[in-house]
Amino acid sequence: MNKNLKIYIPGHKGMVGSAVLQLLKKNGYNNLIYFNSKDLDLRIQSNVNELFSQTKIDVVIDAAARVGGIMANHNYPYNFLMENLQIQNNLIDASLKYGVSKFIFLGSSCIYPKHAPQPIKEEYLLTGPLEPTNEWYAIAKITGVKACEAIRKQYGKNFISLMPTNLYGPNDNFDLETSHVLPAMIRKFHEAKENSHSTVTLWGTGTPMREFMHVDDLAKAVLFALENALPDILYNVGTGSDLSIKELALLIQKVVGHKGEIVWDKTKPDGTPRKLLSVEKLNALGWKAEIDLSEGIQDTYKWFLENANNLKAVRLLNI
Repeated sequence: MNKNLKIYIPGHKGMVGSAVLQLLKKNGYNNLIYFNSKDLDLRIQSNVNELFSQTKIDVVIDAAARVGGIMANHNYPYNFLMENLQIQNNLIDASLKYGVSKFIFLGSSCIYPKHAPQPIKEEYLLTGPLEPTNEWYAIAKITGVKACEAIRKQYGKNFISLMPTNLYGPNDNFDLETSHVLPAMIRKFHEAKENSHSTVTLWGTGTPMREFMHVDDLAKAVLFALENALPDILYNVGTGSDLSIKELALLIQKVVGHKGEIVWDKTKPDGTPRKLLSVEKLNALGWKAEIDLSEGIQDTYKWFLENANNLKAVRLLNI
């Protein structure tokens, strides 16, 4: 791969984008471009077209999205649907119009049906109803996957989609109203420890099974997709193993050092009963997740402690 290719990374300040940016720099890519959201609003089509018309971009790694957990999806369904459609559609369309040679679209495992057979294979897409708690985000991401597939089919362009499992790591969102389950637990257990090891209340029953992958493993998958010709349009990216939410809570509690009680609020939704990705396709090509969950949580908690005073109250729009 030519290390001088001009690679645009929208969403470079978010958890995924920052991990990708750091890894590409480490591997000698020296022509990376990125903009702050206040300088370039990707929701506005004319802004995106102007950028692409003035800058010869070779590769786009689309890590820009409005993201959040169950509560955020429940409270802002229109924003999660419309803003993600605007961001990704503007980037995909401009990449086609202005001759981008490779487009890597990053989505989410929530695109798959709520009751898909486990582990979830790529071909299960659109075979059943979605999980209602995040269907707005899922519909937007499905649209992105199908747009890339349509471009590949109609124009023969190298547009591919990577669907990661639940991610965590440095630069995650730790706001309790908008974050995903793992960073929310880290913050809850930490604050309870600081408050004389007070009781921690968690949503649901603790029985759903989830798969978690460190964001640095996803960054390595992106690098792999960048440097290799992948024959298919859609690839799952995950660890291939899962655990219950209760087991996750106990693991995080141990890492944080919280000694208090855990109470499960069963009036709150559990979400999908199980969501484990089949990663056979990408593993067969030579990529595999490497970071152990316990080690990854320790790394993330260390980052949280080092940056606790600088965390934004809410960070939803990673563009």
